[in-house]
Amino acid sequence: MFIKNIKIKDIKLEIGQLVKSFRKRDKISQEELAEKLNLSRITIQNLEAGKNFTIDTLLKVLQHFDLLNSLDEMLKDKRNDNENTESLY
Repeated sequence: MFIKNIKIKDIKLEIGQLVKSFRKRDKISQEELAEKLNLSRITIQNLEAGKNFTIDTLLKVLQHFDLLNSLDEMLKDKRNDNENTESLY
């Protein structure tokens, strides 16, 4: 089995591109999104660029674009998968 070595930087960039695509879909600027979420434009710019952002910022943005439920479901599924795996010990 081949496992791709994914780097944190790659995931941050992917998250940034996702946020940017949803923002553009809704035809709002970084400034408008920042105002709606009580964040700075620089915070949104950094998120979209895959630069350091807080989990709170990410969760606010995901909630704004109705993606928080998807993340919650994925996390619960992963936890359930892990809890249902029989231990060898």
